[in-house]
Amino acid sequence: DRVKTMQRNWIGKSTGANLVFHLESGDDVEVFTTRPDTVFGATFMVLAPEHELVEKITSDDRRSDVSEYVTLARNTSEIDRLSTDTARQKTGVFTGAYAINPLTEERIPIWIGDYVLASYGTGAIMAVPAHDDRDFAFARAFDLPIRVVIQPDEAELDADTMTAAYHGEGTLVRSGEFDGARVPDEVPDLIARLDAQGRGEAKTTFRLRDWLFARQRYWGTPIPVVYCDACGMVPIPEDQLPVVLPLDADFQPTGQSPLISHESFLAATCPGCGGPARRETDTMDTFVDSSWYWYRYTSPHQDSAPFDKEKAKAWTPVDLYCGGIEHAILHLLYARFFTKFLRDIGLVDHSEPFRRLRNQGMILSEEGIKMSKSRGTQVGPDDLVETYGADALRLHLMFLGPWEQGGPWNDRGITGMERFMRRAFQIVSTVGEQKPTGEATVDAVATLRALLHRTIKRVTADIDRFQLNTAVAALIELTNELVKQRESPVSGHPVWRESAETLTLLMAPLTPYIAEEMWFRLGNPFSVHKQSWPIYDEELATDRMTEIPVQINGTGREKVLVPSDSDQDVVVAAAQTLEKVQEYLDGKSIVKVIFVPNRLLNFVVK
Repeated sequence: DRVKTMQRNWIGKSTGANLVFHLESGDDVEVFTTRPDTVFGATFMVLAPEHELVEKITSDDRRSDVSEYVTLARNTSEIDRLSTDTARQKTGVFTGAYAINPLTEERIPIWIGDYVLASYGTGAIMAVPAHDDRDFAFARAFDLPIRVVIQPDEAELDADTMTAAYHGEGTLVRSGEFDGARVPDEVPDLIARLDAQGRGEAKTTFRLRDWLFARQRYWGTPIPVVYCDACGMVPIPEDQLPVVLPLDADFQPTGQSPLISHESFLAATCPGCGGPARRETDTMDTFVDSSWYWYRYTSPHQDSAPFDKEKAKAWTPVDLYCGGIEHAILHLLYARFFTKFLRDIGLVDHSEPFRRLRNQGMILSEEGIKMSKSRGTQVGPDDLVETYGADALRLHLMFLGPWEQGGPWNDRGITGMERFMRRAFQIVSTVGEQKPTGEATVDAVATLRALLHRTIKRVTADIDRFQLNTAVAALIELTNELVKQRESPVSGHPVWRESAETLTLLMAPLTPYIAEEMWFRLGNPFSVHKQSWPIYDEELATDRMTEIPVQINGTGREKVLVPSDSDQDVVVAAAQTLEKVQEYLDGKSIVKVIFVPNRLLNFVVK
């Protein structure tokens, strides 16, 4: 959902209306707004510094300031210009020109401001400071008028005392014929009325722009065109593809692609007229390749088509894709675009490239910053693997925290993971060698088997949800319980081998190397990774037993294990069979029993 939200914002679909503002210069400026209902509150207009009319409409006395500001804006990044950071002061310059509000006929000043982009919408906005955050900040910065035209139901807004713009629900006021209309409910109706009156037109716009994927570098797929003095730009015929990059390119620190100076690569014959031509030296953005590579993987040696349709149908879409959130609006968006294109031309029969997407968190340095060789904050895994083994390092990384969150690195918990694996290995190594005294009770066997099935259920669900840290925790709990019972009668029962095999199978995806060795020690055929995943019994996996503290005169003395939701008589009877409880009750009279279902049993005695 997070990735889809980022992509949706990047595409930037906005539904609203185009309104035409007449300028005193005689020109018209079209303004796109998602809130045409607030047009009566427009008290000034802001053009992007790059807008084509800026130079024409600027008055002579304002020309120097405007020119200086335009230069400044061109040297400011779009990210900074679009920043919603309240600490960034709004900047702008008055042009000396005026526009006419199409509904109020009011004369309003025209400013330029870098928070308006020429590439988005029409490059011009009607500023409604009472109901837009950035307009409000701009108006306060330059002491421009603020007019409230939407009043909330709960309190009346006063433009003089407002500390922030209001963009919630309410009723239109000071809005001529639209007074009393409810927003946002009636906004579509208002747009339709403006459209019918010829004063506005319903419009949908997008922030998305064309993908310029040519790159001025060597590494990438060559763009298969040549340039001919007679024919212009000519595509390479299909039978001459692919164009192959030269392997003897001379890389120099010029900031340009080495292809520019590679004469044997540059020299070509025009497919149109047969005359001399020069190859294109730009290469495609590598995102072009990463947008569809998994389809090619299904038939990498196919030389007559991008890929075999039947093989792609069998293997795609990808079941599970793991990747960083930083690719949300580039690679992952392009991948969806390419898939829909391949669907439209009949090469695949699905619309989305991946069935499931999971974003891993980033492991940071101990200082909480991104690991970097230049900063010396990276951690090499080789020494840790040499000391503790790859499986211990893998487990430690999983156990650091939620997989999708990541967090600061530390190596303090690796020894704990190593200790867990040693315990699990010891359990497996002693299967069949125990000679316990006595025979395991039915309850003891049932209790251990129930624990096994609860663990299978937990680990299965945790791995599916990528909650790897809690999957590891469940395996540690199971191992600790098995260690406790290693000398008990249950270790001589067949359930003990069942427990060891189940533990090994559950560890296999997380600790593949030691699990393979454990499986071998159990005398099972190669390989643990070829076995079926354990299946749990829902009835056994349901935790139906409850451990209830038993108190004597308010002091805890013992705990009794009983079926969940047992009534008082059952719990009292079970507690009175416990040796410690019998000792404290011996020779005393029970004057009262305090019982809280599933929580507490207290004998009041004297």
